[in-house]
Amino acid sequence: MPTQTTSTILMVRPANFGFNSETADNNFYQQQDDRDAREINQIAQKEFDGFVNLLESKGVRVIVLEDTSEPKKTDSIFPNNWFSTHEDGKVILYPMFSPNRRLERRKDIIEKLMELGFRVEEIIDLSFFEHDEQYLEGTGSLILDRENKIAYACRSLRTHSVPLQYFGRLMGYEILDFNATQVINGEVSPIYHTNVMMHVGSEITIVCLESISNTSERLNLQTKLEHSGKKIIPITAKQKFNFAGNMLEVQNEKGEKFTVMSKAAFNSLSKAQKENILKHTEIISPEIPTIEKLGGGSARCMMAEIFLPKS
Repeated sequence: MPTQTTSTILMVRPANFGFNSETADNNFYQQQDDRDAREINQIAQKEFDGFVNLLESKGVRVIVLEDTSEPKKTDSIFPNNWFSTHEDGKVILYPMFSPNRRLERRKDIIEKLMELGFRVEEIIDLSFFEHDEQYLEGTGSLILDRENKIAYACRSLRTHSVPLQYFGRLMGYEILDFNATQVINGEVSPIYHTNVMMHVGSEITIVCLESISNTSERLNLQTKLEHSGKKIIPITAKQKFNFAGNMLEVQNEKGEKFTVMSKAAFNSLSKAQKENILKHTEIISPEIPTIEKLGGGSARCMMAEIFLPKS
């Protein structure tokens, strides 16, 4: 039976982290910063290193790879959007909305995993969807319940139905998609990535149900989560804006489980919400304010899960 949680995480240390104007139109979490580009990258590297140290202090294996300085990639720190790995040895490469983010797909990263003793049976490249402006941005778009083979996804400019259904047929996943929105400056807009408003762990799920305005879609999601054995911990739209939906469950080699979220997400949660999470896992909460502010992504986005079998 597939496992929901891995003890090996891949993270990419940034070389040119910064504000990406190509993605800012539909990622309302991004905010510009007037500081020097080199200073911003150094701060992001410091936040990144602190995050890695926190994970490793709990016994989680972290594979840290350096970003290449050229071509410049402001968002390389978020590798979960361009690839995912699976227990049957498959690696999937995903179609990306932003042309400059497509530069993040690196063959040498997959080769490095093989050098480290992971078995890659097949690389499935879905980037051909980009020719038709159809996108599916990895585990930003897809929240995978690996144990129950369910993929949850909110439709957006970065998550289109055709590649989504293609993924489902390819990997044998049931697809449960829905519309999720947020109000920005009085205007309603789609949530750009599912992992902004939803997390699925082995026993719990964190989800902003109030972002799904369609009653039948909201009830359908709630019912599917409950029937798959997940305890639902709802979060509010305000908590979502503090990245409280952007979490990932990891474990160490002893099998001890942790829910990883940023310090901003942790601080936004109520005492009861934290207690509910702590009944099932410990919490790891790195401080990554610069990465969140300029990149518009949080802790979950920085971690690519490695589920590949060992050679």
